[in-house]
Amino acid sequence: MEEVFRQIDCGPNVQKMIESDDCSIMRLSDNTGEGQMTVYHVFPGVFLMYNDYHMKGCVSGFHTDMDLLCIDHCREGRIEQEVSPDAYSYLEAGDLRVDCRVSHNGQVSFPLCHYHGITIGFHIRTAEKAIQSCMNGFSVNLYDLRKKYCSNAKPFVIPGEPAVEHIFSELYNVPMKIKKDYFKVKVLELLLYLDALELNGHTEERPYFYKSQVEKIKAIQALLTKDLTRSYTLEELSSQFDISLTPLKKCFKTVYGSPIFTYMRIYRMNYAASLLKSDRNLKVSEIAGMVGYDSPSKFSTAFHQIMGKTPLDYRKSFI
Repeated sequence: MEEVFRQIDCGPNVQKMIESDDCSIMRLSDNTGEGQMTVYHVFPGVFLMYNDYHMKGCVSGFHTDMDLLCIDHCREGRIEQEVSPDAYSYLEAGDLRVDCRVSHNGQVSFPLCHYHGITIGFHIRTAEKAIQSCMNGFSVNLYDLRKKYCSNAKPFVIPGEPAVEHIFSELYNVPMKIKKDYFKVKVLELLLYLDALELNGHTEERPYFYKSQVEKIKAIQALLTKDLTRSYTLEELSSQFDISLTPLKKCFKTVYGSPIFTYMRIYRMNYAASLLKSDRNLKVSEIAGMVGYDSPSKFSTAFHQIMGKTPLDYRKSFI
């Protein structure tokens, strides 16, 4: 396995499960769930890592003294990460983040309880030599790239660019027999893209949210999901948790990926789906009431909009 990656301390909650010359599989365990990281050697000093987490959060013990440049693509889910003792940042589906891993330890949370994506990492000094050796005259300089995106040591985000989606979508389904060479091609393509990209209008420094705000938003989410028969207005939530409407709406969408009422509608339907599947003694009308619908017909319509099937058809699909 890539010698550079061995010099990175991923923390005490990460265990190596399988290792070969070209690939290593590691498991991250926490009392809220677990995650798997599958790491491939691309060039000397360059690794590509598939990240698959099913957990609420963990403490990252990541540490290294190496000169790194890392590129993260979020395919599904979202990450909440401490960037200071009193602030959080977020990475959401479709985002590309470029950073130098200065602030990559501490509490990491997954507000949707899952995250799937890819990390491409460079030990700059080693990678520079290896890429030039492989591609003599390659125009991209990794030190210049780090200066372009990480001059203030804070991560930069490219949100929802079609070109980024094109580059990474092909990396999520690569036939085993071409992985080694294909990874090299895609890494070079990504570097060329980042080198040519004009920052103005394409990249953004994501706003940080204060810990006090995020804690209130999580308390609101806990209240809303505790009793699905209850409904609250935004004004009620704003007053009860002492947070004004604008930051309430903005912070909730950033943490959980959708506006409050959209989030709750999907949450209710997912909970109803679990009941339809697990408890066949419950009538559809009873489940409708349990998730806050007085009218079974309105519940059926809402369920079909979210799940693509009527409640009865959904239940029959598990017979």
